[in-house]
Amino acid sequence: MSSLLAVAIVLLSAAVHATLQLGLGALLLLYHASLGKHVRAKTKNLVGSFISGMGMFILLGLAAATFMIGALADDGLPLPCLVGLVVILIMLAIVIWFFYYRRGRSTELWLPKVVARYINNRAKVTESNTEAFSLGLLASFGELPFTLVLTVIAANSILDVPREVQPLLAVVYTMLAILPLVIMRISIRRGNTVVDIQRWRVKNKVFLRIISGVLFLTLGLFLLAFQVMGVV
Repeated sequence: MSSLLAVAIVLLSAAVHATLQLGLGALLLLYHASLGKHVRAKTKNLVGSFISGMGMFILLGLAAATFMIGALADDGLPLPCLVGLVVILIMLAIVIWFFYYRRGRSTELWLPKVVARYINNRAKVTESNTEAFSLGLLASFGELPFTLVLTVIAANSILDVPREVQPLLAVVYTMLAILPLVIMRISIRRGNTVVDIQRWRVKNKVFLRIISGVLFLTLGLFLLAFQVMGVV
């Protein structure tokens, strides 16, 4: 696989990752709880730590996956594994379209109620940067059923670029994956409120669901065409 194709797969995987909503939802909960208790400077630090926690989880997960694939498969994942990844991506696209969001005029996600309550409670009691960092780790961990396959695909492609470029590509993936969080933070600093952003999310829930599923499907078809079938 050419380096250009590998970079394209990594960027597309990161774009798919960025459409997932658990991180945004958890960050909104943190904003809502913190702005009512702390001065803006304190909230700013907590939010920064949360985003750092998510970014660290993604980066370390990507590094671990890259190391494991490189150690176990000299030439990258074998064809049966790639076929399996394509099937999983197609299945996840269907899950996103029909099951990722709960029914009703809200942005409640697929998470079990007990897990959702735990994240909500953790956001309410977060008082330190360490707790906010841990909440970011937790939000990333909760999204693993959807992001694990993206991490494996990106890691497999990272191995196809020159070794000196691999760390940079991993960082780029991480930055793209957390970009919606950064954009939301900038938006709030410029005067938008948590209510404004949540209202936008509810209003555009159908669009977000469709675009996320389409991107999962697109990534699957991309892998099928350029890696499984070898159309270069």
